[in-house]
Amino acid sequence: MVLITQFVDNPHGYGRICRNDAGQVVAIVEQKDANEAQQQIKEVNTGILAVDNRHLHDWLPKLSNDNAQGEYYLTDLVAMAVENGFEVNTMQAHHDYEVQGVNSKTQLVELERVYQTNRALQLLEQGVHVIDPARIDVRGELTVGAETFMDVNCVFEGTNVIGKGVHIEPNCLIKNSVIGDGVVIKANTLIEDSTIENDCELGPFARIRPQTHLKERVKVGNFVETKKSTVGVGSKVNHLSYIGDADIGENSNIGAGTITCNYDGVNKHKTIIGNEVRIGSNSSLVAPVVIHDRATTGAGTVVRSNVEREQLAVSGGKQKNISGWKRPEK
Repeated sequence: MVLITQFVDNPHGYGRICRNDAGQVVAIVEQKDANEAQQQIKEVNTGILAVDNRHLHDWLPKLSNDNAQGEYYLTDLVAMAVENGFEVNTMQAHHDYEVQGVNSKTQLVELERVYQTNRALQLLEQGVHVIDPARIDVRGELTVGAETFMDVNCVFEGTNVIGKGVHIEPNCLIKNSVIGDGVVIKANTLIEDSTIENDCELGPFARIRPQTHLKERVKVGNFVETKKSTVGVGSKVNHLSYIGDADIGENSNIGAGTITCNYDGVNKHKTIIGNEVRIGSNSSLVAPVVIHDRATTGAGTVVRSNVEREQLAVSGGKQKNISGWKRPEK
């Protein structure tokens, strides 16, 4: 049998490790059953032991609750092992926090902060610039390349892979995502279940929702939301836009306030935008729709049908209200 024990300055409340004159472990005595001499012992039980489970079938039925608390103590197994001629060995944890008990929310958050600080120190040793090890949370698996910069209050959930030379500003949440080299993630940006390729720039206040794929050198700016979309190399969605269920080609520009109208109330539909397309501000792209290469939409245009290559799409005219229209229902 092997026990993990610890030496503490204040052993109150812990089971004491009792040894004979030869220094061999003979028993664990709980606080309420310990005599005055035993209460002075500072080597305590951490609650962690290893033993061949074949012996437990014999020992467990023999446990008794004849003690001050009327409880069945698993720690009585130590004395049983000694009585049966077993040697009980001990080892100590390297740090107190490794075996610290958690009996309150306060103790839980104290241990969590130790864990998070250790993770931050590991990142520093790997060449990552963590601006404040006390203000980072890694809640899962995180792989980070050298020379990446992480400002305060960044949270990493699930499994994340972050490349080299990435710059992450304060208050960002990244979850189950792959971030390429040289990416700039500005403050208050959320990224979830997405792939961001090299040299992209995101935020501030961008929301990258699941199944987003941003290819190299894409810019997604402030208050832009993407979902289940691919944005091609060098394209830009800089301001106040929603891009959902869309494929955007290379070197296209999506003007401020543009939305892909992907939901008709029942089903989702896709928007396809080609290469070198210019979408004017406040355009509404009513899916399903295709806007071909080098096409342009004027500001405020509602695009309801396909726009061919190099065409300009504009809409306007007097407002018309239609009575008796039946909205799609589930």
